[in-house]
Amino acid sequence: MGFRSVLCVTGSDHSDKDVKTVAGLCAEVGAYLSVLVMSPPPLVMPSPLLGDGIPEWPRQRAPAIARLEKRYRQIETFSQDMASLEKTSREIQKLLRATSLCYDVDTDYCDEADVGDAVRQRAHCTDLTIVGPALLNDNDLGPLVINGSLFDTGKPVLVVPKGAEATLSPRRVLVGWDSRVEASRAVREALDLLSRAEEVRVALVDPEATCTGNGAEPGADIAAYLTRHGAQVSVDRLASAGKPVATVLAQHAIDTSADMIVMGAYGSRRLRERLFGGVTRWIVGKPPLPLFLAR
Repeated sequence: MGFRSVLCVTGSDHSDKDVKTVAGLCAEVGAYLSVLVMSPPPLVMPSPLLGDGIPEWPRQRAPAIARLEKRYRQIETFSQDMASLEKTSREIQKLLRATSLCYDVDTDYCDEADVGDAVRQRAHCTDLTIVGPALLNDNDLGPLVINGSLFDTGKPVLVVPKGAEATLSPRRVLVGWDSRVEASRAVREALDLLSRAEEVRVALVDPEATCTGNGAEPGADIAAYLTRHGAQVSVDRLASAGKPVATVLAQHAIDTSADMIVMGAYGSRRLRERLFGGVTRWIVGKPPLPLFLAR
């Protein structure tokens, strides 16, 4: 099962680099591209009306004038944001018309609390959401997009950091494995990538042989599963030597010349933003490799 429909989310104030990156990946595998352009949270305009629908006129002119001036600034900001949103949408459509892709471009201007729902609605009907460098570095919009696509739909997310040579046909893939359901989901969602890769290395950090977890031979079960699907698999059992698991995996990715890392995304609802922050911190100072996440 390949990726036939891909979602790209970008901000109205972002460059077009994320869209170009995702368009290139879609062209590589012949996938349909859905682009969602989102604007910053809109103005909040609480209604000044009383129960009878008649506005309460302040007793002094100064507060009334100050309120009207504030409302005017809000409306002006709203108009500017909408103009920026439409301008970005037109530019992206012009960019994509020059390609051979099938695509659609949609816009959304919603409250911060509704960003996740807007993304979830689109991600439900796609196979993969791709997060590019601009969105990854947007601390306001990025976590909300991750939440809406990864946590609320169960669909995978491909994180492409700055400088990464992204591909949906990687030759060498490193799988971070710990026998948890999230890791299993990541492998299942990436199965098409893994079965077509020249080399798949399943990496376990400080694995323990147990009857219920990793089994008597840690990594053997998932290696057998991948082999049945045509993947060329080897198992690497790594010692952490007191280092964080992410650091060990990153170094192993360098040592094995991996093109992509596949791993499960962990964290409860309360830890969602912490997960996103962890992903961004994990990428900083590490090799610029695409990170395939599923939960």
